[in-house]
Amino acid sequence: LQKHDGHFTVIQLVGMLRGIASGMKYLSDMGYVHRDLAARNILVNSNLMCKVSDFGLSRVLEDDPEAAYTTSGGKIPIRWTAPEAIAYRKFSSASDAWSYGIVMWEVMSYGERPYWEMSNQDVILSIEEGYRLPAPMGCPASLHQLMLHCWQKERNHRPKFSDIVSFLDKLIRNPSTLHTLVE
Repeated sequence: LQKHDGHFTVIQLVGMLRGIASGMKYLSDMGYVHRDLAARNILVNSNLMCKVSDFGLSRVLEDDPEAAYTTSGGKIPIRWTAPEAIAYRKFSSASDAWSYGIVMWEVMSYGERPYWEMSNQDVILSIEEGYRLPAPMGCPASLHQLMLHCWQKERNHRPKFSDIVSFLDKLIRNPSTLHTLVE
């Protein structure tokens, strides 16, 4: 993305986001939690088709759709990880949704580093205090709203991947809704 800064249309970027969301919906539907969703783990072909990869941290959840996978030890990618996963090591489809919001931000900012030069500790404290990443330059308001929805503090308030896919499908079918930019 960094090599192509500004070269894609918003609708192309939304198509990429839709592909990622679709892959995550499939994983979630199959009862898996990825735990390391980030732009660096997305494969993109010449047609801009995106595939989720790097399942090194992924785990199977219980049959319960509200299940969470709890882990002890091991490094976690702080900038992409939901607060409950950082604090209590509780990973779920909802924590993957948080990470997806960060991936959206990475895509719309053409690969900027989330939280820029902040230390991991400052990222954790800022999020706890309610800070959320601002909209990247040129980002439609509807996409930033979806990011903010993914970054809800309460994991049960975050969108499911099926909802994310449906929302992005609506944007793709009605691209005029993408013209309103965040002030």
